[in-house]
Amino acid sequence: MRIPILKLHNYLLISIQTDLDDQTAIQFQEDVLKKIHTTGATGVVIDLTSVEIIDSFIAKVLGDVVSMSDLMGAKVVLTGIQPAVAITLIDLGIHLSKVPTALDLEQGLLKLHSELGE
Repeated sequence: MRIPILKLHNYLLISIQTDLDDQTAIQFQEDVLKKIHTTGATGVVIDLTSVEIIDSFIAKVLGDVVSMSDLMGAKVVLTGIQPAVAITLIDLGIHLSKVPTALDLEQGLLKLHSELGE
């Protein structure tokens, strides 16, 4: 299964609508990085509203996607983080304190726009 990645102006919009398995997470990582490269996107909004729980591997992949996107010049905003997901990320030592967050996709787009000074 592939996670759809939509392009809106210079941004990529990703709404994860299901719990991720390991294979889907790896494919997601590759797809995001390829899409940043091919489109020249400067920002990425990843909406996690529908993700209720993550394991250590998925948490690591998510942290890696944020770091790799940053290395490629794209700012990431995470939206819709559920309490259990936040707890898991912190318990696993994956601190995303420098990553902007928002409650929903709309606020995430506004935050990304602000972060990029546009």
